[in-house]
Amino acid sequence: MSAKLWLDGIDGIIPGGISIEDFAMVSKIDKNSARRMIQELAANDIGSFDGTTIEFEEGDKLRAAIIALSKGILVDEIAKHLDWRDFEGLAAKILEIHDFATMRNLILTGPRMEIDVVGIRLGVAMLIDCKHWKKMTPSALNEIVQKQIERTKHYVSKTKGAIAAPVIVTLYQDKVSFVDKVPVVPIFQLGNFLDEFYGNLENIETIGKESQ
Repeated sequence: MSAKLWLDGIDGIIPGGISIEDFAMVSKIDKNSARRMIQELAANDIGSFDGTTIEFEEGDKLRAAIIALSKGILVDEIAKHLDWRDFEGLAAKILEIHDFATMRNLILTGPRMEIDVVGIRLGVAMLIDCKHWKKMTPSALNEIVQKQIERTKHYVSKTKGAIAAPVIVTLYQDKVSFVDKVPVVPIFQLGNFLDEFYGNLENIETIGKESQ
């Protein structure tokens, strides 16, 4: 099955029951291709197909995206077919592939703050803010970075012995850049960034109790 058909099919994965005709319409593919795609999804335990209708559940779109990764489809192409929740899930999955223990949507209190994805490995926590946006002005990006630094300080204050690094992961970005030593990483380069993360810690903002 072609990469394009698989990606188009991801668009049709909507929680609930959907007919072959509606799946074809949402995915913008022909009915025969829709049937093939549905059968392929069901063969990979994504959705339950009774021959006329396929029943999807929450998380099926992300599972399809992970299979797309295993097929060698470029991560930035996959991410374009995901909403912001699935985008966070994809970032978390890439962390897991690189042997990070992960948490999603961590809520801190006093004051209340939410961290999209936390990845922990070798005693350092990476706190990720996922931005599924097309464009960010320099001033908007700077504000995002400062807020993530504040979340990271709050996380460290609430977590005994923690050392943490704030990171921004984006969909539409050409290359890794830094704002106040905080990495801004395009999703398609996240894997490479993780491979090099511990070797580059001296160039990355890290926050521990002693640095606050």
